[in-house]
Amino acid sequence: MKSITFYLDFISPYAYLAFEHLPQALEGLSYQVEYRPVLFAGLLKHHGQLGPAEIAGKREWTYRQVLWQAHAHGIPMQMPAAHPFNPLGLLRLALACGPNRFVCETLFRHVWRGGADAADAGRLQSLQQELAPARDPGSEDVKNELKQATQDAIARGLFGVPTFAVDDKLFWGFDALPMLRAYLQGDDWFAANWDAAVQAAAAPLKPARG
Repeated sequence: MKSITFYLDFISPYAYLAFEHLPQALEGLSYQVEYRPVLFAGLLKHHGQLGPAEIAGKREWTYRQVLWQAHAHGIPMQMPAAHPFNPLGLLRLALACGPNRFVCETLFRHVWRGGADAADAGRLQSLQQELAPARDPGSEDVKNELKQATQDAIARGLFGVPTFAVDDKLFWGFDALPMLRAYLQGDDWFAANWDAAVQAAAAPLKPARG
């Protein structure tokens, strides 16, 4: 049985789609999943990047495309009242509860179903009462755990969410689920091509001329 670490942030619509579709995408396979909340903004800051919702044009395309993907895969989805939003309360609540599938499902659906304000203080308080975390989400212990999880993810080579880590391999994005399934099934392609595919990426960049 393979162990999958699913790195996620509830702010990411692609992480929501991947979370909802994962059981269907890997149906029939033997695996276990560890859900690992991380701060997507921390990954972006480390790599000096902007999020999709921070880039004009890409923001609009992202929202249209994720809603289309949800429609195409039969996943209920509505945009929250405001996006992007501050996900720290949700991430810390997940860690305080222990981020199993039930907890993550509750938090993802809080954001991506119903069209309400995901960061509303009253809604977050209701969520905390519903989930009854074993630890205080606002404690320094939980805050430090989230920081450490994000740093560990960066050290492992993550640059975005959702990312699925299996063995020494990282699979990024909702659209990577078929590739993840193939790896778990033992597809020979990975032995022949996984490392060879990045040889060109290791070559020095040549300046464009024109």
